[in-house]
Amino acid sequence: MPRSAEHRSAERPLTAGEAESLAESMRAFGAGSRLRLLWAMLPGERTVEELVGLTGLAPSAASQQLRLLRHGRLVAVRRAGRHAYYRLHDHHVAELLAAIRHHHEHLDPPQTGMEPLVEKRADVAK
Repeated sequence: MPRSAEHRSAERPLTAGEAESLAESMRAFGAGSRLRLLWAMLPGERTVEELVGLTGLAPSAASQQLRLLRHGRLVAVRRAGRHAYYRLHDHHVAELLAAIRHHHEHLDPPQTGMEPLVEKRADVAK
């Protein structure tokens, strides 16, 4: 749970520079392979081998995506011997992942027989 003293108000105006920086950060969430890696780390640290097994990615693809996630400061790595242990950088990443999934489920609920929580509208792009 975020602490109130940890951040300034999210409702404050967004500067052009901050908007560009945020957009760049959000690009990391734009690939399914990276999302699968991030989701695999929700319970805690994982080795590259564990992440490969959980996501089905090739080791080289997982390593490349993990490098991008590290560069974007979405994951952190701890090395112990010949193993690298990856984890989500902080609680904000886990909160973002939950918000992304909940928003998606709100708009397009899983096929459980439940009615959508909001009506799909063809004129949304107006």
